[in-house]
Amino acid sequence: MNCYNGEKYLREAIDSVYAQTYKNWEIIFWDNASTDKSDEIAKSYDSKLRYFRGEKTIPLGAARNKALEQCRGEYIAFLDCDDLWYPEKLEKQIPLFNNAKIGIAICNAIYFYDDGHEKKIYKSKKPPVGKVFKNLLNKYYISIPTVVIRKQALKILDHWFDPNFNLIEEYDLFIRLSYYWELSYVDLILAKYRVHRESTSFKEYGKFKTEMVQFLEKCQLFIPNFFKDYSVQINKIENMILWFKVTECWLTGNYKSVRTILKPILFKDIKWFVLFSISFIPYLRKLISKRFI
Repeated sequence: MNCYNGEKYLREAIDSVYAQTYKNWEIIFWDNASTDKSDEIAKSYDSKLRYFRGEKTIPLGAARNKALEQCRGEYIAFLDCDDLWYPEKLEKQIPLFNNAKIGIAICNAIYFYDDGHEKKIYKSKKPPVGKVFKNLLNKYYISIPTVVIRKQALKILDHWFDPNFNLIEEYDLFIRLSYYWELSYVDLILAKYRVHRESTSFKEYGKFKTEMVQFLEKCQLFIPNFFKDYSVQINKIENMILWFKVTECWLTGNYKSVRTILKPILFKDIKWFVLFSISFIPYLRKLISKRFI
């Protein structure tokens, strides 16, 4: 668990780990120099929660690495301090690693909002499993509170979470792991991911496009012929970068910039044409804004 000023939801998150039916666990709690009461909350638990604190606040990727360095277990799971696990999560996922080829295990989960709205991540279709590197480039579908990884899997990488990333550090790590290891899936809802405007993902949304460009540059360094062999997937990532640009403008109410970005590509995809048209209609603009978050 990595935490920076997470007191609002922290106790609920920690309690969801203590409620696990699988008992052979410990929490590595890394406090990223919080200034609220996160430390008091974390220290109120027993020795199964090992508390560590950084001297200063560092990027999330770097802070996650600090926590990883303290892990003693054979498997590593992730829970941010505003998310939740269902009691059977670890019990259902750990057996998947009996297959020596599995490096990552995920499960279904619910996105939930402060207004009470909820939606299931995988609705009618199960996510791809096995060797999923190309699948994840096509459409990334891993949510961090659902993940358990084999600690051994990290040893094949020259670095873990990239400290240069503050928004896509998990995306970068799990895709790199999927290049070498297989992914497995439990078709049960075992985690809840909280979506709210106080999250780093929302506050710093504009950085997504920059970090995604850096990610593509990284891939060509460790994957031979990356731009040639994965051209279809790269095109989809470039479209995603464009989507981030549009979303950033939309969420800040800059609809003129939205239209400027979309105008050259209006007829390449129906969604661009629809968004361009909706950008002129105040009621529909507000409705679409809710869908973006």
